[in-house]
Amino acid sequence: MKYFVLYFVLAMFSVGVQAQSWTADNGNGTYTNPLFYDEFSDPDVLRVGNDYYMAGTTMHSVPGLVILHSKDLVNWENVAYCFDRFDFDDPAFSLSGPSGKNRGEIYGEGIWAPAIRYANGQFYVFSNVNGKGLQCYTAKDIRGPWEHHNMKGRIYDLSVLFDDDGKIYAIHGYGEVHCTELKPDMSGPIEETDRVIIPNGSAVGEGHHIYKINGMYYLISTDYRPNGRTLCSRSKSIWGPYETCVITADETFGYYPAPITQWQGRIVPDGSKFKIPQADVNATACTNIHQGGIVEDRNGQWWALLMMDFHSIGRTTTLAPVTWKDGWPFVGLEGNLGRAPRTWFKPDVQIGEKLGGSELAKPYAPYVRSENFDGKQLGRIWQWNHNPDDKMWSLKGGKLRLQTMPADQLMWARNSLTQRVIGPSSVTTVELLVKGMKDGDVAGLGNINVPCSWIGVVKQGTDLTLRWFWQADNDTIDVALSQHPMPITRIWLRMMGDFDNNQAQYAYSTDGENFLPLGRVMPLSYQLTTFQGSRHALFAFNKDGKKGGYAEFDNFTVEEPMADRSRNIPYGKTFRIINLATGRPMYAMPHGLMYDTGDKNNTKETHFRLIDKGMGQVALQCEDGRYVWVSGLGLPGDVRLTTDESKAEVFLWQDYLAGEFMLMSMRTHLYIGKSPLTGSPYSMDFKGADPARRNGAVMRWEEVK
Repeated sequence: MKYFVLYFVLAMFSVGVQAQSWTADNGNGTYTNPLFYDEFSDPDVLRVGNDYYMAGTTMHSVPGLVILHSKDLVNWENVAYCFDRFDFDDPAFSLSGPSGKNRGEIYGEGIWAPAIRYANGQFYVFSNVNGKGLQCYTAKDIRGPWEHHNMKGRIYDLSVLFDDDGKIYAIHGYGEVHCTELKPDMSGPIEETDRVIIPNGSAVGEGHHIYKINGMYYLISTDYRPNGRTLCSRSKSIWGPYETCVITADETFGYYPAPITQWQGRIVPDGSKFKIPQADVNATACTNIHQGGIVEDRNGQWWALLMMDFHSIGRTTTLAPVTWKDGWPFVGLEGNLGRAPRTWFKPDVQIGEKLGGSELAKPYAPYVRSENFDGKQLGRIWQWNHNPDDKMWSLKGGKLRLQTMPADQLMWARNSLTQRVIGPSSVTTVELLVKGMKDGDVAGLGNINVPCSWIGVVKQGTDLTLRWFWQADNDTIDVALSQHPMPITRIWLRMMGDFDNNQAQYAYSTDGENFLPLGRVMPLSYQLTTFQGSRHALFAFNKDGKKGGYAEFDNFTVEEPMADRSRNIPYGKTFRIINLATGRPMYAMPHGLMYDTGDKNNTKETHFRLIDKGMGQVALQCEDGRYVWVSGLGLPGDVRLTTDESKAEVFLWQDYLAGEFMLMSMRTHLYIGKSPLTGSPYSMDFKGADPARRNGAVMRWEEVK
């Protein structure tokens, strides 16, 4: 019955949902992490004048090396890719190489961890391609055209600094950190300049980001052993010596570490089969915010853009304020350094200023996800799985046409068109037209992940079969379409994803209105074979080893039931506050706040409302008229109640979605909570949420009717 619960919950939202996509901007001068609820990994950021630019990893997908643009670090727009396709003479980049010992694919490789810079009147994006060495792309205009420089060399996972003396340095390596000069014409590294600047054993990791700030060299990196701590190393010389400290650790925003599935070996084209040892599903990924860059805004405030493992979505990007202390750029706020608020004020927005200025322009998402294929070009959200064969696809008559080529399975199907899934939950639907399919053709909507899955149509002879497939155990469920009362020429396919809980369900319809689930609820994971999160795929291939016919796709839609957060703060409501640590409501004693003891479950002492202080700031008032105020350091017993509104503590509401929240003091930047392990009353000395959201700082509100 589990899949019916998921299906009906998501299907309910799929009708009449506001056409809105996730944006971090709350529209009130604040933002809520993550910046994107889809994959954007290895972010590197820079500011040029009043404009911000960010580059991210694209691995084996093309077009490659995505670049986003923003005016406020919160709302971003996709403005460019550095290249349309890999231009190496290697069939593995096109899924067209031989099988067996010779690689026929580049899953989990390709191009990754870029460094974006601006110097000499042009933009530079540096990155590594596995087996091909260091690459550099240059352009006068961020939108291109981009020129490719194959610098070769053995430098990877690098950061680049254009120093004041005109020299160009690349910082690279894991643990043992190297510095190498680059040639000004981007023809390659100056090999004889390579030196170790930080030796092994210095607790420095990889994912470097190098800066020169006020004459000092700062190197941001991440050590993944044993978890993703972000460090800063600093020196008066690029060559060292460096001193190092941790600038953030343990900020998970209340998310468990994502399960990583460790599949053995490479992807092999032996039909639909993988060698999948179930014992290898035990590893976990780093969920702490980690690996990314820092940037100074136009007002002199610094910000960190760090990635975080968001379960089966993959790695996405978060934004956190930076506080300089003793010459170190700590992530977080004074009084709570090392941690980051999930909700905070947008850059350039002064706390307490009146709303209505230009800085509060209408929020927007970086991509348009839905596509009717009526245009002459595909939307920027789309990427091909490896280099496409451009002769075998087209936009024709308002539809995407994919001509089938031989493939044993989805992961080997050329010209699979993909886009990243979007969380926390979403419903994706596409219309498949099957009249052009021939014997042996397979076409449909899939999930490029390991294990992969799909729902689609198989044509065998003159018979059409609707099939659900899951690669983990090569399970299939078939529905004979040839027995349908009316001839099937089109069918609607749907994937319903609950990505925060790492599960998905497929469904189908023969009329576009009434959908039926097909197959079981599938667990989703993040894995290191493709090094990407889940990706929707429109695919067509011929399973019988020949060129077949074609499939056409139309009206691809993505609906996001949780993207609209405008009603997540319960203004104007009377509500109970349930502590997630125990499931018990908060109640107002004569001298403070405590858990409900059982006899005050639904009385005015357990009823609260909010006083709106503007820009997401609130005061908490009990239904009997008293306000929550905090004395002293906020230790247990310092959270009290008063009838004097002027003494009320002002909190910034931290939205954890689905009615869950935290309250952060604007005075101390710490959180109110109640330890489930002691008998003490509520305090305001919590640094943040634990991954399970069960340390007593995360609550849920329930409206009192």
